[in-house]
Amino acid sequence: MTAAPAPGAPESTASGPGRVLVAIYGVFALAATARAGYQLVAKFDEAPLAYLLSALAALVYVVATIALATDRRGLAWAAVGVELVGVLAVGTLSVVDAGDLPDQTVWSVYGQGYGYVPLVLPFLGVAWLWHTRSRPSASADQ
Repeated sequence: MTAAPAPGAPESTASGPGRVLVAIYGVFALAATARAGYQLVAKFDEAPLAYLLSALAALVYVVATIALATDRRGLAWAAVGVELVGVLAVGTLSVVDAGDLPDQTVWSVYGQGYGYVPLVLPFLGVAWLWHTRSRPSASADQ
């Protein structure tokens, strides 16, 4: 059993609902790593940019999972930020000019192939990191 955080101390990113978020990130880390591994080994010459972006997504999900699970907030903010920029950029590119990405990535069409979870997940990550941030204690104001 863990003790409650001291007043003003941040809540652990891996506690409460954060456990579910870590689990979801873990599932995406495994799925994206498997997908990217297959694409890079078996089909790299068909769409190298798309497959390298899949590998980047996998790396970001692995880093985010570890950072959230171990309460490394700075690293978690960086990973979730890269994830958000990545899914918005790759999603937009894949909609505007599909020819640049001749095969799907995890982030193509904003994660359409994964039920748009890749689009929602970084927003949930940001919300959870914001919710668990350090806050001044009430006694510090008095």
